[in-house]
Amino acid sequence: MKLQQNIKAFIRPGEQEGYIAECLEIAVVTQAETLDEVARNLVEAVTLHLHDEDPAEFGLVAHPSLIVTLELQPEYA
Repeated sequence: MKLQQNIKAFIRPGEQEGYIAECLEIAVVTQAETLDEVARNLVEAVTLHLHDEDPAEFGLVAHPSLIVTLELQPEYA
């Protein structure tokens, strides 16, 4: 089995406010008021999720990277 180098995550606007980040390969979801905060929370949540775990059990290399896709709604006048 080939191990993945990247964890893919998706950031989208929250239903009422802020942003929600969710990983596709591992069970990590977090939220925050700003994009900067949600990005920091995502890194922290992934780090905590993989702490003391063997990343290979999740199909990942030892130190995977995060690839983040953003969904942003344009503002119309």
